[in-house]
Formats: sequence, C-alpha cells, structure tokens
Amino acid sequence: MTYVIAQPCVDLKDKACVEECPVDCIYEGPRKMYINPDECVDCGACEPVCPVEAIFYEDALPDEWSGYLTAEREVFATAGTGASGGASGAGPLPGDHPVVAGEPVRAG
Repeated sequence: MTYVIAQPCVDLKDKACVEECPVDCIYEGPRKMYINPDECVDCGACEPVCPVEAIFYEDALPDEWSGYLTAEREVFATAGTGASGGASGAGPLPGDHPVVAGEPVRAG
C-alpha cells in the first residue's frame, strides 16, 4: 500500500508535501508531483499538508481518480526511476504519465 497524488495537484504542484516527506519519495513531474510507491513508507506526513487535498491513501482514493494509482506506479517504471535513494538527488521526471498529460491545462 502507498499514498497517491491525484488530479487536484495537476498544474498546481504546491510542494508542501515534499518538505514533510521523511523518506524523500515525492518526485516532480512537468505537471504534478508523484509518490514513488517503492520508496513510500506509508507514514502519511504528506497528506495533511496538501492545500488542495490531492493526496490519498491507496484504499481511500476516490473512484474518479483511480487512474492516478496506475499513473504513480507506471511513471516510475517508464522513467527508469525506482528506489533511487531519493527524489532530491534525482531531479525532475522527464515526463508525465498519459493520465496526467491528458488532463485539461489549468490556468494559474
């Protein structure tokens, strides 16, 4: 089990979650933040600090955002990033998962 960052994060990327994560498992993509499920320790520190309530425990993810669970898993498989020892040393992900890329752009 792991935490998932869902649709409310798309085009926002507040990054308050990054500061709270004790294991450095939250990576930045072009349009949203991603939690690496292989590095997440399920502590939940990220969830309460998210200003748009985009972070959910896997079992509590709303049905309409179920594709984000797959996105979190697959983006690391395709990016070649996994159990790297942390997001801070890895730099931004090269691209977003198609689930995220397909979302309408939110004007900021």
